[in-house]
Amino acid sequence: MTTRFLCRAGLVAVAVLTAIYLVAPVFVVVPTSFNDSSFLEFPPKDLSLRWYESFFTDPAWVNSALNSLQIGVWVTLLSVVLGTAAALAMVRGRYPLRAAVGALLVAPILVPYVILGLAVYALFLELGLTQTILGFVLVHTALAVPFVVINVGSALVSFDERLELAAMNLGASRLTTFLRVTLPNILPSMGAGALFAFITSFDEVVTSIFLAGPDVSTLPVQMWSGVRVQIDPTVAAVSTMLLLITVALFAVAGLVRALGARRAQKALVAAENA
Repeated sequence: MTTRFLCRAGLVAVAVLTAIYLVAPVFVVVPTSFNDSSFLEFPPKDLSLRWYESFFTDPAWVNSALNSLQIGVWVTLLSVVLGTAAALAMVRGRYPLRAAVGALLVAPILVPYVILGLAVYALFLELGLTQTILGFVLVHTALAVPFVVINVGSALVSFDERLELAAMNLGASRLTTFLRVTLPNILPSMGAGALFAFITSFDEVVTSIFLAGPDVSTLPVQMWSGVRVQIDPTVAAVSTMLLLITVALFAVAGLVRALGARRAQKALVAAENA
């Protein structure tokens, strides 16, 4: 009993220390964003909102944020459509080399982003797609699709196919079955995949550096420039806002997935009772 208690206490202690180690930078960045000094100082001597005002009044910051938002929306839409179709083909399809195709789908998140960015830059330079919104959308979509495939694929694997068979036995076509039975059950996973796709696009900096330029830039690239070229405390304000947005999005995604799981469980119980 004592040994088991000590093991559990040790695991809890390791988990708490790990969480503190991961979250500790947040307790530095957030207070620094309210600093009145022109330099990054912690703890701040005087509190001010000047760096939040700097973000909303500087055209470079605003334009880069709008570019990231526009790119993220397009990437999310394309990734959900392509990723869901790919997940259906992976889970339900029966064809040769299916495992190889699955490995190819998730390859973009395994390849080092520096190598991927250099290869994309060399190709897009020939195609004239550098410093264009389309170029960013294409690259970010390739990086985001695997997250949709993984989320939707896991939902399809655990989905009870008897619900689809019951619908088709009652006269529903394959399209109607997908729209009325399959889609509502995998929708929470599609939402989670869409969230990961948007965050992947919005936060991507490595490949974006290769494609960005004076005409078109993204918010992460602008933040990188704010740290590399000059120590701009506006970066701390932007980081704080992005942190709050990310936490809110993950909270919404968790709620949606919980509601979806409860709905799927109710549907399964109803099908078994019928």
